[in-house]
Amino acid sequence: MDNRKLLVLVGSLVAVSWLGAGQVQAQENDGLAAEIDRIESEFELLKRKVDSLEMDREEDGITIGGAVRFQYVVTDYDDAQRSRGGDLDFDIFRLDFNGRMGDVILSAQYRWFEYMDAFRHAYFGYDFAEDWQGQVGMVIQPFGVMPYNSHSYFFSSNFYLGMEDNNGAGIRFRKRSSDWDLDFAFILNDELGGATGLVRSPADRYNYDVVGIRLPGEGIYDEPTQVAGENNTFMTRAARKWHWDDERMLELGVSLQYGRFNDGQENMGDRENLGLHAVYHTGPWEFHAQYATYDYTFDVATEGVVLGAYAYFDTVPESADIYTANIAYNLPVDIGPITHLQLYNNYSLVTNKRGFNDDTVMNVIGMSVTAGGMFTYVDLVTAKNQPFVNGAIGADGGSTNTRFNINFGYYF
Repeated sequence: MDNRKLLVLVGSLVAVSWLGAGQVQAQENDGLAAEIDRIESEFELLKRKVDSLEMDREEDGITIGGAVRFQYVVTDYDDAQRSRGGDLDFDIFRLDFNGRMGDVILSAQYRWFEYMDAFRHAYFGYDFAEDWQGQVGMVIQPFGVMPYNSHSYFFSSNFYLGMEDNNGAGIRFRKRSSDWDLDFAFILNDELGGATGLVRSPADRYNYDVVGIRLPGEGIYDEPTQVAGENNTFMTRAARKWHWDDERMLELGVSLQYGRFNDGQENMGDRENLGLHAVYHTGPWEFHAQYATYDYTFDVATEGVVLGAYAYFDTVPESADIYTANIAYNLPVDIGPITHLQLYNNYSLVTNKRGFNDDTVMNVIGMSVTAGGMFTYVDLVTAKNQPFVNGAIGADGGSTNTRFNINFGYYF
């Protein structure tokens, strides 16, 4: 064989060897790529499972919070207090429990005062849909501007009639969306078990509820001899919301409540409440307006209705109309630890009282201050026939009084 033929044979053998090795390498590369794709898919699936477990772990738990609050007060109707420069007192210590285990929600708040202790609310909940939640236990009753028809520490006069931030034992369904707030509730009785509740005192409660009727010869603040408890009350609230941009919102709503009164043996009267409200936000400004009316009728003659709260009894008319108007301005600041101020004026009028001639009027001008975990209300209250300002809603002949109040607390 000559050299030329030998070179051709060797070249052919090398080419065949190289092609075969390339095919094997290509097959190995294709297999490796497929294996990498499989591992990446399994890793992504595992990552999603881990993220889901971490999310569940973050959502599954109960958070404990609370607050400690103190209060400074000086009034024009207590000469001895004013002469010593006012009083600084302990206000409350409270604990909050909020969270969920699995799909069941828990929310509860308990408050300790110097003179009593009481629940604000305590309920279990479940989210039936993205916008709908059911609650059972001691729920907040839906009515009017929510969550509060006020900005100050003193709420509005509705609070002292049991028509703002009031609780009750029953069930509530609520919808919250960008366009609608809807609430439907059935309150079996008040948070202390109604007329036959086994409690230390029917006045040891966070908010005002009917506990009796005022009979002839009894004083405004006497414990009632004829008990009465709220019973089987149906409630609904609907509020339509319009959002024009991130800073402007209008809300218009209506609230209705109808129920009975029971003396522990049988029904003894009816209760009807109606509310119309409006809320408008524009930039840093907030505006509230509300009209509310209530009508309580009993099978026996009365000189008023007895409410209980904060360890004392008070008297209110069987029916009245309540007008409220609030304005507030929100101001972000950077003053040491202070990050936010809210300036406000809250006005309340209780009029058309059955059996009474004089109106109840309360005006609160004030400011709230946010500084880290501290939150402070600074309020100047001017009022006539108003509880906690030397008056009572179920009374005539009261004078106009002034109370300066600073309530400050640390929230955790």
